[in-house]
Amino acid sequence: MKMLSKIPGLLLLFTVLLWSCEKDEHKVYLEGGTPPVFTASATEFVLLPANATQQAVVFSWTNPNYQFSTGVSSQDVTYILQADTVGADFSSPVLQEVSISKDLGLTYSVKELNAILTKMDLLEDVAHNIEFRIKASLLNNTAALFSNTIQTVITPYLDVAVPIPPTNELFITGDGTPSGWTNAPPEDQQCTQVSKVEYNIVMNFTPGFYYKFLTTENQWQPQYGISKAAGAGGDASGGDVGYNFGPQGDPDAIPTPSVAGTYKVTVNFKTGKYTVTKQ
Repeated sequence: MKMLSKIPGLLLLFTVLLWSCEKDEHKVYLEGGTPPVFTASATEFVLLPANATQQAVVFSWTNPNYQFSTGVSSQDVTYILQADTVGADFSSPVLQEVSISKDLGLTYSVKELNAILTKMDLLEDVAHNIEFRIKASLLNNTAALFSNTIQTVITPYLDVAVPIPPTNELFITGDGTPSGWTNAPPEDQQCTQVSKVEYNIVMNFTPGFYYKFLTTENQWQPQYGISKAAGAGGDASGGDVGYNFGPQGDPDAIPTPSVAGTYKVTVNFKTGKYTVTKQ
């Protein structure tokens, strides 16, 4: 009788073990992939504004063919083109990344290639050693694979990410400034022009207020603030410069820092960035 009473328990244990084995059999495992093979149609460039619309380079790469335990992956692969100065190991502050979705190639015009170096804030009319590679990954940036690196020599021309002030003057205005919101700010709210593409000003800020930049007395446009473009943005410490020269919507105002004090605000029209640093 004791033996018979143990049979139901043994059957239950066998059922659990069988279910567990079947469950393991249905798991799907990533077995790996092959790093993309990356090629470029050219590696030396002298970029000129007169050729801005012409083709500069064609980048191509192979599919990494991610393999799962069930076979070749059917998931979309996301690719990112990375560009950095040679020797920086794709980890410098000026690293540029361009998302390319699932395509296996990308064509750049002269202007588009030049824009990469512009955003890196590299000197124009000087040859720079720039390296490129492709980063491939699956959903949520998982299972990243990196291609071979291609080294190039590129001489860029002067271009800007954001139009420079047409008056060569820039003024700060807003409730975060002594003048309040006005399109006729006083002279002591005029920025210092460091170069053709860079301006700065030192201000005493109090938390909880906002400011923008204007170029022309008694006019609200051109106007500069935080960009509303997709993927752009900014905060009290810095970000992407947005602008309105008339027909577009106004950019967002820049918030003052959360800690009261003296700050330097720098606007770089070449890179399209503003920075706020405590003095």
